[in-house]
Amino acid sequence: MVLSAKPNVPVSLPSAMKIYSIIQYEDPYVQPLILSALSAKLSSSSYMLIDSLSDLPTTSAPLLQFRSYESLEFDHLLDHPDTSICNAYIIRKALIRKHFLSTTIANWVTKNSGSVLKKCVKPAVDFEVDYAEFLDEALVEAFELKDSFERNEGKEKKEREWWILKPGMSDRGQGIRLFSTEEELLRIFEEWEADAPDSEEESEDEETATSENANSGSKGQTSNGWDSNEKDYITISHLRHFIVQPYIHPPLLLSTSLDPNPLLGLRKFHIRTYVLAVGALRVFVYKPMLALFAARAYAAPWEAGNDEKGLKAHLTNTCLQETGERDGSVELFWSLPDVLPNADAGVHAKVKPKGERVETWKDNVWNQICSVTSEVFEAAARGMMVHFQPLPNAFELFGLDFLIAQELEGQEVTAYLLEVNAFPDFRQTGEGLRDLVGGLFGEVVDVAVKPFFGLEGPGREGSERMRCVLDVDLGRR
Repeated sequence: MVLSAKPNVPVSLPSAMKIYSIIQYEDPYVQPLILSALSAKLSSSSYMLIDSLSDLPTTSAPLLQFRSYESLEFDHLLDHPDTSICNAYIIRKALIRKHFLSTTIANWVTKNSGSVLKKCVKPAVDFEVDYAEFLDEALVEAFELKDSFERNEGKEKKEREWWILKPGMSDRGQGIRLFSTEEELLRIFEEWEADAPDSEEESEDEETATSENANSGSKGQTSNGWDSNEKDYITISHLRHFIVQPYIHPPLLLSTSLDPNPLLGLRKFHIRTYVLAVGALRVFVYKPMLALFAARAYAAPWEAGNDEKGLKAHLTNTCLQETGERDGSVELFWSLPDVLPNADAGVHAKVKPKGERVETWKDNVWNQICSVTSEVFEAAARGMMVHFQPLPNAFELFGLDFLIAQELEGQEVTAYLLEVNAFPDFRQTGEGLRDLVGGLFGEVVDVAVKPFFGLEGPGREGSERMRCVLDVDLGRR
């Protein structure tokens, strides 16, 4: 079913009219930042905080909802498209579910052979499996994976092609494993089943949690058959969908200036990029980005196992790290070194004509991220219209993760898109970098909220810190 809203034109508010605002994000890290952004960007007389729809003077009064996905009043949003706006699209699985995203990209690349996604996204193999004993049947049509297994036969571990396994509907880095043979993959599923709860009651509790979170994309909750605080298992029959991709080795490795232990060694990291989608459809990339580092020094996949210690060299999601291990794990992307390890002088920096500023590898990565973001949202909007339906009176923040690969000779860097997260976990930013997230919500008010209500904003091109990378008319009014 394709959602639709009535024709809408952004309303220009009379001076005496207020924007009624329900701000209930249900995250103590984020809630005050949203309130501060409203206070900084809107005059106190232009908006009023309310608790529920029953506090509206009329049902057609201007309304801003900034809430958790489960709490949003979508019926009101669809019934009042010209006066009501909220902070999430109803349907966006084409982006936020890993197995849907792989299909979105595969379809787009097939029709657009010159797409940047062909270079900056590793092709994925997706499959469904309920129990470990049925894995062989699930892989019948996984031809790329089967071929790789055959090529790996008889080879030493360091000579094999390595793969990464990701549950299609998990988040926070949960359930990710590395493997190079079918036997290793089967062992992963068998270990999950061995660790699964024995009681039927526990299993039912996990199934309920999975169902409740199936469409939200919310973070920080026990869901998808995994409780990161108490257990370390995956309930296969509840997840069912999995994808595997070639493991990116070697990734770009850096030391972090915040690291209290310089002997820890070079670490793997990924870039967390915040992306704002507005209406149907403009997409903006927030230039201040984060570099999230793994807890331990990097080791090749054949050197580190799939146990907790080994995975900490590969997983860069800081929510999996104990408090004591987070020191030095989060840095500002633009504060990273301008010079890459083992890169020759003209490789990591290029001088522009007429003495303009030096362009570093970070500028290269930034431009790649903008290009990839533009295409992946357009691919979802044009190629997966059932599973991504941008509404003209909605906006949403996404967290996109990119891994940087450096060629061994240091000649080139590539930003690979890893995943797209709805309702990203802003707490990973930490207390020291709260201002980055606060600035993001300020841009959201300027770019998404104010223009909808006819208030002056930065314009369709965005701002210096919020670059517009996609502006298409999907014909939805």
